[in-house]
Amino acid sequence: MARKKKSDAETVIDLFALMPWWACVALAAVAYVALHALASKAPATVDPAQALNQLDKLLVGAALRGLATFGQYLVPVLLLAAAAVSAVRRYRRGKLLEEAVRSQDAAAVDGMTWHEFELLIGEAFRRKGYAVVEAGGGGPDGGIDLVLRKPVTNGNETYVVQCKHWKAQKVGVDVVRELYGVMAARGAAGGFVVTSGRFTTEAMAFAQGRNVRLVDGARLKELLEVARTGGPGKAATVRDERANAEMTMVVCPLCSSAMVRRVAKRGPNAGEQFYGCSTYPVCRGTRAA
Repeated sequence: MARKKKSDAETVIDLFALMPWWACVALAAVAYVALHALASKAPATVDPAQALNQLDKLLVGAALRGLATFGQYLVPVLLLAAAAVSAVRRYRRGKLLEEAVRSQDAAAVDGMTWHEFELLIGEAFRRKGYAVVEAGGGGPDGGIDLVLRKPVTNGNETYVVQCKHWKAQKVGVDVVRELYGVMAARGAAGGFVVTSGRFTTEAMAFAQGRNVRLVDGARLKELLEVARTGGPGKAATVRDERANAEMTMVVCPLCSSAMVRRVAKRGPNAGEQFYGCSTYPVCRGTRAA
């Protein structure tokens, strides 16, 4: 059965629901104050002799006040509805994460639907400090599922994520190769393929040396544990460091190869750390550490 098309109001609510709920509430208050002020504004005084010449201005002003009179209630209501949707979604994601980590049985993740699995992965990345946009691949095998943005010194870096909730088969090299192509098309700094299962040897070989990180079932469990606690406990320090190493991708801005941390030996920045391309001297790309 075909999916019911969303109304314009539902589309607006979904768009603003990408924001935190408290941001929607604050925006609703600002929108009401601004629109109420416009709706209450008295019409401009016009010299009767000049009324015909200023007719366009009068009509525009009247139309704006009319829209503001209606919008001062509609816009805040839509934003408050978006706040409610955002809060419910955040609660659902948090609950999925708690249940997945609390259970020692892999069935807790395997029993999820593909959409719940995407929500779970998105929440884990969100708690790792990424801004997450749920792109909605359209199904268990369709398109990019998540777009991540992470603040850096010169702006934001974008990463793409493909979630594969596959239980009966390994994720093959075609999936990784497809993601790598999408990364290039979007100019993404890196990408992740996340599965509750395992990867084929060919997939792991293709990802080696590229700015693609493969997160299998074992690494996914570590990622979820660290995301839930917000940091390592005494018994999880090594595990958290390993998970963070898997999540931290520093890639060359020129050739997209992996980068390594180095110390400048001469010049005005002598003694300071920076990232240099691992293929140096073939590539001389650098990033600030």
